[in-house]
Amino acid sequence: MSALTITRAQLTAGAAAVALIGALAGYGVAYLRPPTAGPVQEAGRKVLYWYDPMVPGQRFDKPGKSPFMDMQLVPRYADEAPEAAGVRIDPARLQSLGVRYATVRRAAVAEDLTAPGVLEFNGRDVAVVQARAAGFVQRVYGRAPGDVVGAGAPIADLLVPSWGGAQAEYLAVRRSGDAALEAAARQRLRLLGMPDAVIEAVARSGRPRSVVTVTTPVGGAIQTLDVRQGMTVSMGQTLAQVAGLGTVWMTAAVPEAQAGLIRPGASAGVELTAFPGETFSGHVSAVLPSAKADSRTLQARIELPNRVGRLRPGMYGTVHLDGPSRPGLVVPAEAVIRTGRRAIVMLALDGGRFQPVEVKTGREDAGLTEILAGLQDGQRIIASGQFLLDSEASLAGLQARPLAQAAAPHGANSASALHESRGRVEGLKDGQVTLSHEPVPAIGWPAMTMTFKLDPPGLAAGVKAGDQVAFGFEQRPDGPVVRRIAPAGARR
Repeated sequence: MSALTITRAQLTAGAAAVALIGALAGYGVAYLRPPTAGPVQEAGRKVLYWYDPMVPGQRFDKPGKSPFMDMQLVPRYADEAPEAAGVRIDPARLQSLGVRYATVRRAAVAEDLTAPGVLEFNGRDVAVVQARAAGFVQRVYGRAPGDVVGAGAPIADLLVPSWGGAQAEYLAVRRSGDAALEAAARQRLRLLGMPDAVIEAVARSGRPRSVVTVTTPVGGAIQTLDVRQGMTVSMGQTLAQVAGLGTVWMTAAVPEAQAGLIRPGASAGVELTAFPGETFSGHVSAVLPSAKADSRTLQARIELPNRVGRLRPGMYGTVHLDGPSRPGLVVPAEAVIRTGRRAIVMLALDGGRFQPVEVKTGREDAGLTEILAGLQDGQRIIASGQFLLDSEASLAGLQARPLAQAAAPHGANSASALHESRGRVEGLKDGQVTLSHEPVPAIGWPAMTMTFKLDPPGLAAGVKAGDQVAFGFEQRPDGPVVRRIAPAGARR
């Protein structure tokens, strides 16, 4: 019995000793093992910096835990630096993204103008109906302002007492058979304001006619009607005003910066809200000489035929004018990523790499966007799927190439290219000059008035307001800067 008890006690003690030894061994292994350090630098590869994949824009000079996320920093090696050769995308992923390429090329681009407008009566097609002699209104024909009437529509019947005696004298002279006296009597009736139709009616009937019906000389809409039955009218008093409807004006508000695109006589297309899907053809009849100070717009009149009377003054619409076509670098409009502050195009490099490039855009026409700076003729770009590639570039910490660093043709810097033009000096103040200049086709500028900085500020010494000058300017990130200016015809 005691031998069995001793054996069990020994077994229990041995098991406890084994457990203690295992625990001490596990603690020792855990204590001696180095802590996990996340990604380890690969041998033979140079590390440029360490970064958090969730915050790629922040860089660190040594490994460790990210201060933003509960994760270890990742190394960026020199042979995969995005700054050197753009971001690389696996070809299989490119195919799944449906990436489509395009080529920067030269093409003719028309600068189209679109402006809002409102239909108005044609101010050149207005008739004023007046009383030719003093008299009394015997009858009105139920007209009201806004009524549309045809040419010759009656307005009112007037009793003109002064015509009775003159007509009786004319009939007496006519019965005498003296042609010369009759002609003189007819002329006297005309000078009294009597229409030829009334004179002929008196001659045919042989009786004086003192009541005359006043009619509208043209068809259109009655704008004003100031005649009532029983009233007395004086010679020359306006009874009604009628605006013709054969043609109407679309008065368009054109931005001042695009005023150079408007030319009287140019064809124009008008789309009206009342008739969706239809385009009405007209032409520019006039450009008003003054601008609206509050909206900085010019008023252009587009004359439209209105044969069936569908176009009614007061209707709202949009005017489309085709500007002159000039050659320039173009890309598909869908290839441009507009962030609100700048425009970016994804450039395709060799080896399956891509580089976002900041560009300066110009005119747009037929699905194409003009590129004024940032790209060169013949470069390959991404026309579709560029948003996903841009996201990949952002995750890789790749910044878009600034516009100032974009290569221009022949290795010149496009931001410092000097553009030549001529114009009139409108004002000089604080190192700036205001010029009304001619078009600058190289960068798609129309003729306009604008203010330039001077570099140096005293560059325009000897030039005064009103002078015609020739000048050279360059485009900078903070705006155009004049680098050369001299009176037109002088040696520069």
